[in-house]
Amino acid sequence: MATRVLIGTCSWTDKTLLESGWYPPHVRTPAERLRFYAHNFPIVEVDSSYYAIPSPRSAALWAQRTPEGFKFDVKAFAIFTHHPTPPIALPKDVYEALPAALREKRHLYYRDLPQELIDELWHRFAQALLPLAVTGKLGVVLFQFPPWFRPGLRSREYITSLNERLPQFWLAVEFRQRDWLAQERDQQKTLAFLRQIGLPLVCVDEPQGFLSSVPPVAEATGPIAVVRFHGRNAATWEAKGITAAERFNYLYTDQELGEWVPRIRHLAQQAQEVHVLFNNCYRDYAVRNARQMARLLAEPTPTHQPPLL
Repeated sequence: MATRVLIGTCSWTDKTLLESGWYPPHVRTPAERLRFYAHNFPIVEVDSSYYAIPSPRSAALWAQRTPEGFKFDVKAFAIFTHHPTPPIALPKDVYEALPAALREKRHLYYRDLPQELIDELWHRFAQALLPLAVTGKLGVVLFQFPPWFRPGLRSREYITSLNERLPQFWLAVEFRQRDWLAQERDQQKTLAFLRQIGLPLVCVDEPQGFLSSVPPVAEATGPIAVVRFHGRNAATWEAKGITAAERFNYLYTDQELGEWVPRIRHLAQQAQEVHVLFNNCYRDYAVRNARQMARLLAEPTPTHQPPLL
């Protein structure tokens, strides 16, 4: 494949990964862990940015600790994706500028905030990403929308506005609501919409049969294609009160990963770059599966490939 296919994991500091023994005993500090990770993989996803806007200094350190050509895909801050966000997760001065009634809420939503504070949060988020962008290490900014973000005019208008908010970066969109892609007519409408505005669809592998389940559509709608593997643990997919590691506790087999080889090759024919990221963040499952996928993609293309779903 002439297209650059980058394979890695979603985060490099998950608690159960640190406990798994994947990092050698002498690799102890955050700097050492990132350097070790970047020695093994060419890309990683930053998930901490979903919970709080990172500081520009943190992003600059990430860039310094990784080799040339390494990429960081960065998850958008929760409030930008219409997820409930604790007020304390906002930058301190933004939190203090909130009306008293909003500071007392358990969670805030995008619609709750005054426009001037929304504008400031977008500005802070963009500033935080600049150290990665100027060094060529920023991949895509990932907007993962919740199950209640349904297809419709207002949703499409909001997605379109993302390019206006962050025009200097590549963005990508992941849905957790099946109506965007489950039916052929809706799927074609969604793909056409994303192609029109130049935003990549995040292709996913995840448990099926839920309202939050999106089928494994493998189509590039922008210059970068993104695939995220969430595992197939249906028992925990929508479970309440569990950790992320418990939710994504799933180890793919070679056969299951092999289903995606022709799909990823298809994406590589459509896009300039393909990001393949494993979010089955239980112990060392993600790094093991990432290595398996790299091996499978390196094998010769069979003469007769199975049809794409």
